[in-house]
Amino acid sequence: MGNKPAKQDKDRDKESDLIRVRIRPEIDQDLVKWLSRDVKQLCTFVPKKPRAIQPPDHEIEYMRLHGLLDLDLDDPDLTRLLK
Repeated sequence: MGNKPAKQDKDRDKESDLIRVRIRPEIDQDLVKWLSRDVKQLCTFVPKKPRAIQPPDHEIEYMRLHGLLDLDLDDPDLTRLLK
């Protein structure tokens, strides 16, 4: 009922003596430059004239009911924003 020792294969012993090498295809440097330029453009994109987005009316009403739109102008945390 116990574990039986694994059988040794003669072919397996020969394969363990082999050294396997993985060869990677060369990367085209022009493609790398092109991709890096595109990724840089995507990551640094900022719209020239960003527009403010108005939330839907039902969300504004929900925020008013729960006091999320109340603003105290004497709040010390807001003084740096209101200078």
